[in-house]
Amino acid sequence: MSGPETSPPEPESGHSLGEGEASGPALDRLQEKAQACRRCALRQGCRQVVFGVGNPRARLMLVGEGPGGDEDRQGIPFVGRAGQLLDRILEAARIKRDQVYITNVVKCRPPNNRLPVQQEVEACLPYLRTQIELIDPEIVICLGSLATKTLIDKNASITRSRGSWHKIGSRNYMATFHPAALLRDPGKKRYVWEDFQEVIKVCNKSDQGGAVDE
Repeated sequence: MSGPETSPPEPESGHSLGEGEASGPALDRLQEKAQACRRCALRQGCRQVVFGVGNPRARLMLVGEGPGGDEDRQGIPFVGRAGQLLDRILEAARIKRDQVYITNVVKCRPPNNRLPVQQEVEACLPYLRTQIELIDPEIVICLGSLATKTLIDKNASITRSRGSWHKIGSRNYMATFHPAALLRDPGKKRYVWEDFQEVIKVCNKSDQGGAVDE
């Protein structure tokens, strides 16, 4: 294995954004490491690393599976058909895209848009965990089964887990269907809308000093 960066950084456990380091510059440095990473073979077959986009101090973070063809070309997550549908969901929920942070479990496009395999997930997971630590969101939305299994429970079923809150550490996690699943089965749209309504309700409750009811 060769390259200037052969292993990902460890998650920055206990990192405090209030102690001399802003999340933006720290994310920039993490992105540089991800761009140099050759931890798995995905980097060899994609155009570029699709690290993430959005507010580095976002209260709400969305995590998908991995980049597709449009994302690989533009270097931005969720810009293809599924991303356009996600934009419409956020707009309907009155959530501005620049208010949230959006990323994927893996940062490089898998061949033929297949799901990442476990080795690829494990290779990229430290980057995702460090992103979460640096951004420090109140809520993480897992878009689809892979993100749900990666961040909530490896044995989770998206159909059973979606719509429920999962408290992990100081953060609240919500699983819902991936926008690509809605393109294949529009009947799932109402479930995703219900899930986002719950997210909005909790955000509003948090603004008023309330807590999530588990």
